Amino acid sequence: MQLSKIRQRFKSHGLQDPIGAVREQLARLDDLIRPRARIAIAVGSRGIDNLSPIIKETVAYVNGRGGQPFIVPAMGSHGGATAEGQAEVLASYGVSEQTVHAPVHATMEVVELDKLGGAGLPIGVFMDRHAYESDGVILINRIKPHTDFHGRCESGLMKMALIGLGKREGALAVHRFGIAGLRELIAPGARRVLASGKILAGVGLVEDAFHKTMVVKVLKADEIADEEPGLLEVARTNMPRLPVKTIDVLVIDRMGKDISGVGMDPNITGRIGVAGEHDPSAPRVGAMIVCDLTDQSHGNAIGVGLADVITQRLYDKIEQGATNANVITSGFLDRGKIPVSAARDREAFDVALRSCGPVSQGRERIIRILDTLHLEDVYVSPAVLDELRDAPEIDVLARDVEMFDEAGTLRPF
Repeated sequence: MQLSKIRQRFKSHGLQDPIGAVREQLARLDDLIRPRARIAIAVGSRGIDNLSPIIKETVAYVNGRGGQPFIVPAMGSHGGATAEGQAEVLASYGVSEQTVHAPVHATMEVVELDKLGGAGLPIGVFMDRHAYESDGVILINRIKPHTDFHGRCESGLMKMALIGLGKREGALAVHRFGIAGLRELIAPGARRVLASGKILAGVGLVEDAFHKTMVVKVLKADEIADEEPGLLEVARTNMPRLPVKTIDVLVIDRMGKDISGVGMDPNITGRIGVAGEHDPSAPRVGAMIVCDLTDQSHGNAIGVGLADVITQRLYDKIEQGATNANVITSGFLDRGKIPVSAARDREAFDVALRSCGPVSQGRERIIRILDTLHLEDVYVSPAVLDELRDAPEIDVLARDVEMFDEAGTLRPF
């Protein structure tokens, strides 16, 4: 199968000096950090641009104000729902005491801020014990459209406050209500966490279509709920997209927790995989192949069930305990089901294409991407290239590139 490599000309909005922007924004907190105050810096489990340098700058700021900063994992049940696993996830992103100059205090123990029914909520509200025992918490998270639902608050500081800091107990409480819980409980639940007085502020980050930091906004606790939705819209407007709406076979080189909360972003693939939730009208993908799992996923292959075919290479990397912990907590079990597997990449492709029914030779609509974060350069089949012939935002970089080598393995992207 021969494809052409194209480049999508997304608009670039990456900051020239993102760390300088963090430094400037953190000055808004000068009146909140007291000398000798123990400040917990909450960090999640996503592959965020500039994450380690941003944390390091935040640590330096707290130290400069006379505080005593430390890092807490704020990632719900990720990392296999163990303290050791969550610390390992952070270390894989370059976040350790050696790199950010602050200790990492990981625990799955929580303090219950509100019992079931408190503050009019149908859930208990929990907080990481180390964070609760601190003198204040600074959240650091990327704000972006969620992989499961759309609403006023999706992925960001509010979700981290309620679910991330709530650890496994907090994640279970919200996910027990399914999509309705995510859509309807994050905002009031997070407001209860903010009302506890433990959250000082959040460092809200927005990335552009190239996965580069484009907005840094430090919000005090009483600003987060009102200002996060505006940042979410900025993120939504700047998301990358596939170049066409109809695809026979979508080949994804790799999936992983560092790429998306469900391994591959449904906002890109059009596959949600949640019972009762309708897939978007576009893109429409006939069959989807995923060939590998990133090392940073630590075996957590949540989202693998969104694929139709996987390779043996990916299958062998799945750690069932880590995957099950995340899938069961989410309640969306279909995302953990194992698809048909094939020994080689070429075999996986043939199985996927066959499942699309009769497609005329030469008219196959094939797209290959590295992952759902990186969509600037993609490979397309002749039929897709024909559709894009007059598209002003598309450049053709190479034609007639063989997708597989002689052993049936995908050639390097």
